Amino acid sequence: MRTFLHTFFLLLGTTTFAQQDSIVPVQPKLSKMELRALDPLAPSKAAFYSAILPGLGQAYNRSYWKIPLVYAGIGTSVYFYIDNQRQYVKARDEYKLRLRGIDKSDTPKIGSYTAEQLIIVQKRLQKNRDLSLFITLGLYVLNIVDANVDAHLQQFNVDDDLSFKPAFEYNPDFNQYQFGVNMSYKF
Repeated sequence: MRTFLHTFFLLLGTTTFAQQDSIVPVQPKLSKMELRALDPLAPSKAAFYSAILPGLGQAYNRSYWKIPLVYAGIGTSVYFYIDNQRQYVKARDEYKLRLRGIDKSDTPKIGSYTAEQLIIVQKRLQKNRDLSLFITLGLYVLNIVDANVDAHLQQFNVDDDLSFKPAFEYNPDFNQYQFGVNMSYKF
C-alpha cells in the first residue's frame, strides 16, 4: 500500500508540473505599429477624433498630408458663408431703408441697385450662403468618413502570400498552348 501511495503522489506531481508547462502560452512579440494595425477599434477612434476636431482623425492615422486639405476645404467654405452673410445683411438693410423712404447708402455698389434689384440680390446672396453652409457640412462629414476609411484600409493585409500568376501551358492532347491562371492565397 505504501508503494502505491508513493507512486500515486509521484504521478500526481509530474502531471501537475506537466500541466503547468503546457498552460503557459507563448506570446509573439509585436511592435507598437503591428498592435495598432490589429486594433479593431482604430476606425471608430479615428472617426471620433475627426468628429471632435477636423483633421485629428487624419493625425491619428498618420496621414499628415491630408490635414491641410481638410482645413483648406472647410476654411474656404466658411469664408464664403461669412462673406455671403455679410453682403446679404448689407443688401437687406439697404432695402429696409428704401422701404422707409431713406435713400442713404454706405456702399456705392448696393446703393446703385433699385428696390426690385435689391430683392433679387438678397435672394441670390441667401442662396449662396445656404449653399456654402451645406458645402461646409459636407466637407466636415467627408473628413470623418475619410478618417474612418483610412483607418480601415491600414488594417488591410497586402502580403506576398497573395499572388496572381498568368501562365501559358502546353497541352499535349491538343498539341497547342493554353492560357492558365494560378491564384494562391496562404493562411
